[in-house]
Amino acid sequence: MLLPRTLAAIARGSPYSRAASTSAKGVSALLLKNPEDVVITFAKRTAMGRAKKGQLKDTPVDELLHALFKATLQETKLDPSKIEDIFVGTCHPPSPLYVSRAAALAAGIPAEVPIATVNRLCSSGLQAIRGIAQAIQTGSISLGLAAGVESMSLNPRPTPEVVDAVKANAQAEDCIQPMGWTSEMVARAYDVSREKQDQYALYSHTRAQAALEKGVFTEEIVPIEIQGKIISVDDTIRKGVTLESLAGLKSAFEWGDRRSTAGNSAGVGDGAALCVITTRKRAEAEGFEILGKYVASTFVGVEPRFMGISPIAAVPKILEQTGLTKEDIDLFEINEAFASQWAYCLEYLQVPIEKVNPNGGSLALTHPLGMTGVRQVVTGLAELRRRDARFLCTSMCVGSGMGGAAVFVNEAH
Repeated sequence: MLLPRTLAAIARGSPYSRAASTSAKGVSALLLKNPEDVVITFAKRTAMGRAKKGQLKDTPVDELLHALFKATLQETKLDPSKIEDIFVGTCHPPSPLYVSRAAALAAGIPAEVPIATVNRLCSSGLQAIRGIAQAIQTGSISLGLAAGVESMSLNPRPTPEVVDAVKANAQAEDCIQPMGWTSEMVARAYDVSREKQDQYALYSHTRAQAALEKGVFTEEIVPIEIQGKIISVDDTIRKGVTLESLAGLKSAFEWGDRRSTAGNSAGVGDGAALCVITTRKRAEAEGFEILGKYVASTFVGVEPRFMGISPIAAVPKILEQTGLTKEDIDLFEINEAFASQWAYCLEYLQVPIEKVNPNGGSLALTHPLGMTGVRQVVTGLAELRRRDARFLCTSMCVGSGMGGAAVFVNEAH
């Protein structure tokens, strides 16, 4: 099937996408270390919980953020008065700015430190990172926190409501449909079979189980205390998943050809993640460990009906923007919203499966919407350290018909 007109245009780098170019391009330029570089000095996440059933099912976002802010300050020994701004990516809690601000204050962050919340659905966490990074690049601040959080147990996706005049537009109606519907539309339009979806889901489940058993995730998880209990291990990973057990699952949705199941769709869950971001000059002056460098990010729009395939536009765009090729990228973290879109994206982009989500992704780990954009950076930087590799490209599809991508450089060896 041919690409929708807007998606094809984005993939060619047309005016449909207006991402700013990075001044330094190519491998050699991006590996240079300059005082004004935007760097990450701390990147951790909480353990995640299964929505409605898991360890965080009764924990609202203010409690999650409060615990994460406290753990971050304790582990980094960062003077909270030195924080100049905080961005929190989150999607569905009511009054998100009020509860985020309250959590920061209760954690000991001074009242003089401002905070903002951002909602770009599945890429909200990446949007938070971008917001802090760009504030640093413009000289507005020199140190900030970017966090992502979601309690899908307590704040599930509300049903969008639009007036009839808006709904009469076909694309507008498509953009407010449930995400499961978009999965089925991708599966049908691009002929992603149930068997292929289950095979790709198996990659995620088996990799996540192996990573859990090896203790890989302990490197990226900061333990938090919730009501006197220490939370430090994901409870979302299903052990013993096989192709046969996946094949035996019933369809999760009533739309399309009903190829999506609970096993080949991302889980809904709860969790939070955070990055401390500053300039190289300040990090070196204050003795902060530098984990990685933020290079650039981009967001694109696609046909809402085919929301899930947006990484095939966002990834080429960020590679063009940074002067990299897909061969230059050592690791991809591409969100697994559904196996239908994940399989199609990987095959269209022609990236080796060995380079993508080696410790599993959202199909196995779960996908707390506001958290994921930061979680993928946390996970990716930790894996680059283990591999002593250089470049991370992270990408995700975004509800309503968008996609995001970003590039980071590992500096922890």
